[in-house]
Amino acid sequence: MSYDDLRPFYDEIQQEIGLSGDAKAEVWRPAGDPYPMPPLEVFTQGKLIARGFDRVGLRTSPLPMAINSVPYGGRPACLNDGWCDAGCPILALANPLAVYLPQAIKAGAVLQHESYVTRVLTDGSRSKALGVEYYLASGEKQVQRARIVIVAAYSFQTPRILLNSATSRYPNGLANGSGRVGSYMMSHATSNVFGLFSEETKSYQGRTGGQLLCQDAYAKDPEARGYVNSSQWLIANALKPNDLLGIVNSRPEIFGAALATFMQRAAKHAATMTFVGEDLPKPENRLSLQHGKDQYGFPLAQVIHNFGPDDLACYNAGMKQGHSVFEAAGAQEVWHTGRVRMHAMGGAIMGSDPDTSVTNSYGQTHEVANLFVAGPSLFPTSGAVNPNFTINAVTLRTAKYILKHWPDFA
Repeated sequence: MSYDDLRPFYDEIQQEIGLSGDAKAEVWRPAGDPYPMPPLEVFTQGKLIARGFDRVGLRTSPLPMAINSVPYGGRPACLNDGWCDAGCPILALANPLAVYLPQAIKAGAVLQHESYVTRVLTDGSRSKALGVEYYLASGEKQVQRARIVIVAAYSFQTPRILLNSATSRYPNGLANGSGRVGSYMMSHATSNVFGLFSEETKSYQGRTGGQLLCQDAYAKDPEARGYVNSSQWLIANALKPNDLLGIVNSRPEIFGAALATFMQRAAKHAATMTFVGEDLPKPENRLSLQHGKDQYGFPLAQVIHNFGPDDLACYNAGMKQGHSVFEAAGAQEVWHTGRVRMHAMGGAIMGSDPDTSVTNSYGQTHEVANLFVAGPSLFPTSGAVNPNFTINAVTLRTAKYILKHWPDFA
């Protein structure tokens, strides 16, 4: 699947849910329709860090976000109060609760809460999914029949369900003739660089995801860099004392009276940005079922994931660059948090060859025509950007494919 195959769906999604950004300033952006809303505001913290990027010869642009900069789609503009991660109470953030849930309910969709799917049921004599087995919160087992089954349970539960759906016809798990279900689990290598400035940063303003973007290290140049991976910076994330991206969490070695002194300074003078590094796909990074079981008798999953040499070289280069940017910006003290994993992808990857992949580019499993996978499980590579926009675009493409071929699933 080429970018041109997917571009129409990116364009449609950004109109449907509303994206804010500046396509011209975002010099790394591939061809596409302009964003439907102007960029969100850049505050003091963003301007301070941008000064550092400029001084070391790196470019920045407004960070494109699925957050209203102006009223859009019947929802108000962002308040820039920095609480996106807690759930936007005014619905300026275009999450499914704000955009798709009202549409789905109006169209007749029924959400069945506290229902825990454990298996996809199949016909023993032919390659057809019949429905799913699930459990109510009470522990009572149920069966839901279906013309088609779409497993969209994220990158951990999707392969777990497929592997648990093994039968005599599919002894290694459903849609797993290639042996790839559970393989190629990926996650972005990430850390936050922090700095303390003499100026007040007003870091409580803005959005959790950030204010600015730098993708000058996104295009691949392994000869010059010594590693394959792409990376990006999400700049000037809104900060709180603790919780996600919290200031206090970034300095676990400080405690007691020293922590109080540090926080009194950092609350007004701290700034941050988030590094996102690509994780190259490796078959040994995988999810498998274990002997232990949960309360529904569903085997527990174990995920083994390690970053490789290129992944770590990219991350280390990013931390070095991040410190240089903050020092150039005038930070009096600079540090970064420990390396962690952000976003989960893979486990049921798409591909054109049934011997090396689980589904085709529409998420339709190679072995069972009326069984689809949706979500980041399909990703055969991780890139170095937050995956949500691509998840939406790929899912829209799949939805239109299913509608077009609906009579085939009778």
